[in-house]
Amino acid sequence: VRVAQTGGGLVQPGGSLTLSCAASGFRLDAVTVGWFRQVPGKQREGVSCIKTDDGSATYIDSVKGRFTASRDHAKNAAFLQMNNLKPEDTAVYYCAVDHTTCGMGPQAYWGQGTQVTVAS
Repeated sequence: VRVAQTGGGLVQPGGSLTLSCAASGFRLDAVTVGWFRQVPGKQREGVSCIKTDDGSATYIDSVKGRFTASRDHAKNAAFLQMNNLKPEDTAVYYCAVDHTTCGMGPQAYWGQGTQVTVAS
């Protein structure tokens, strides 16, 4: 079982990035997918959660309307499309999967994290 992240990088304010979270050893459409971010010295923050039943996603207020979480069943991968990025979005981003809690539970599998830096 493995969760591997790609994407991230440096982007100017107002720009866009897409993060990917590819699963091996299990089906992503059978689990919940959480996206998190962490800034050094601060607690990890949950950004989005993709539910299992209908695949709908929820978001924290600060990213609503700018970020879109999705899954591609054929690729067995999840994505976080981030638009209109702001400097305060700078963080290491993680995806995490488990059966019911969007990565919040002790049985979650975590990606390795990827740096997103928003700066001029």
